[in-house]
Amino acid sequence: MAEENGENKNKGLLGRVRQDITDLKETIKEKGKDELEALKEPEKSQLFRSIFRFKHDETPRNRALSVLGNVFFHLHPAKINRDAVKYKYTWGMGGITFYLFLVLTFTGVLLMFYYHPSKVQAFRDILYLENDVPFGKLLRNMHRWAAHLMIIAVWLHMFRVFMTGSYKRPREFNWCIGVLLMVLTLLLSFTGYLLPDDQLGFWAVTVGTNMARATPLLGTEGPFGGLLGMTPYNDVRFALLGGSIVDANALLRAYIWHCIAIPMIASIFMIVHFWRVRKDGGISGPAMVMLESEIKEEKGHRPVILRPSGTA
Repeated sequence: MAEENGENKNKGLLGRVRQDITDLKETIKEKGKDELEALKEPEKSQLFRSIFRFKHDETPRNRALSVLGNVFFHLHPAKINRDAVKYKYTWGMGGITFYLFLVLTFTGVLLMFYYHPSKVQAFRDILYLENDVPFGKLLRNMHRWAAHLMIIAVWLHMFRVFMTGSYKRPREFNWCIGVLLMVLTLLLSFTGYLLPDDQLGFWAVTVGTNMARATPLLGTEGPFGGLLGMTPYNDVRFALLGGSIVDANALLRAYIWHCIAIPMIASIFMIVHFWRVRKDGGISGPAMVMLESEIKEEKGHRPVILRPSGTA
């Protein structure tokens, strides 16, 4: 009898295992079908919806939504959560970062009046700016310290967004835009290092571009770089410097990237970033606290009124 009971238990256990395996196979098949359907209709996926918020059907409602969703026509929302704009929650890092970008743009334009991106004139222009131009040293220090503060503000902003879960649905796309803006901020700081053409900038760019040689696929010393035929004279380091050493070509390319290309790209991304903050429901914050006068009682439902602490 004991042996029969043991066999029955083993058969029961095997049966449960087989049933679990069968259920798992069915679940995998269903998920596979769902993924295939999502590939056939990508506009219905969450990734697509996080990027494009409305359909493009020619209906009056969608035409109105396309106008309301346009950054140039409707930048500010009609309503915002009062708790989401408190400084103790947001730290104001996004606004501070944008303000520092404006300071950098203004001071950078003024600095361009006294600077020539050439090996002969670059360092002389810096000396002339600091010693002979009225308030020139103040102007250069404003630009330099605003750049350092912008790096710190961007990192604190990203830290706040991560810690408060503001990167989650439906803000995934805007989180990616923010990451790109952080990278562009770092590139702005890096390209600005070389412009004074001093020893600090020379060796900083030398070390940074030497690290670029280890870039996967694009660097001569990086993984799979040899498979694509990368050499010291056609890899990403050569493209950044415009040659094999930090020389006049590198200075000119750093000037163009720092003063024209990256600011223009960053400005476009900032417009999209601000627009998506508004269209994704504003700044994510704690639970909304509404006054009793702001709540409309629905039929058959009694409203839940949240009062601030310390009130009756």
